[in-house]
Amino acid sequence: MSAGAIRMVLVWAALMLLLALTLGAAFLPLGAAKPWVGYAVATGKAGLVLWFFMEMRREDGIARLAALAGFVWLVMLFALTAADYLTRGWIT
Repeated sequence: MSAGAIRMVLVWAALMLLLALTLGAAFLPLGAAKPWVGYAVATGKAGLVLWFFMEMRREDGIARLAALAGFVWLVMLFALTAADYLTRGWIT
């Protein structure tokens, strides 16, 4: 088995572990932290897919910058959504 195939199997195993973590976290009583745990695990899975399956590690700077801009935009959207949700008067 080649080194590339072993790497892909290890990445797949890591994705399966993160999937199990997502499933396990869904049944834990985490309260308000439950969505944030899910977001963190999803970000880790997306990072693995980008880095290994989409081969961002071999791309030049502009492609990496575009991928990073997508993540920054997503963080901004989550932050603005959370700010709106947390500042509403009907939440007690």
